[in-house]
Amino acid sequence: MADFKRHGARYRARRRAVDILFEAETRDVDPVAIVEDRVELAKNPQNSVAPVAEYTQQIVAGAAEQLDDLDDAIERFLVDDWELSRLPAVDRQILRVCAWEIMFNDAVDAPISIKEGVEMAAEYSAAQAAPYINVVLDGIAQRGLPEAPFAEEDATLVEAEPGETPAPAQSADDAQRLVTETVAEAAVPTEMSPQEP
Repeated sequence: MADFKRHGARYRARRRAVDILFEAETRDVDPVAIVEDRVELAKNPQNSVAPVAEYTQQIVAGAAEQLDDLDDAIERFLVDDWELSRLPAVDRQILRVCAWEIMFNDAVDAPISIKEGVEMAAEYSAAQAAPYINVVLDGIAQRGLPEAPFAEEDATLVEAEPGETPAPAQSADDAQRLVTETVAEAAVPTEMSPQEP
């Protein structure tokens, strides 16, 4: 039996946003200009350019506008000796797209963004990418920035001594468990029941 998953419109929009951000970084051009170009090209049926989904346009514009905030948040949760600029380009774009959703798009729950980011990493990047992308995105979701959906939880941080990292007043076990379960469900295909003749 073929091993495939059906992906919805938002997953395809995220994937296209990753492609556009990747191209923009590679060519050193504005990603919004690429979107505008693709929208114009898609209007002519003789061009074989697929229309750019509205959600893709929203992600690309948001990621371009908030790039510094996104990169700062991502770097906060990378291992000490890792640098964002040294990550594979596709991993950077996946992290930026999903971090933008977690931080600036209240319409998408963080566990969904994390799961989709892990799936894209498993599909498009090296084998070791999915686990660290999961950790970084989970860190952003758990600690977040003031604009993030989980910002209220950051307000409950226990005061720390100078030079120490503040600790949460309550553990984030429930949120971590939800993320772990969501990712595990996405990674384990469900068994299909045999059809009755």
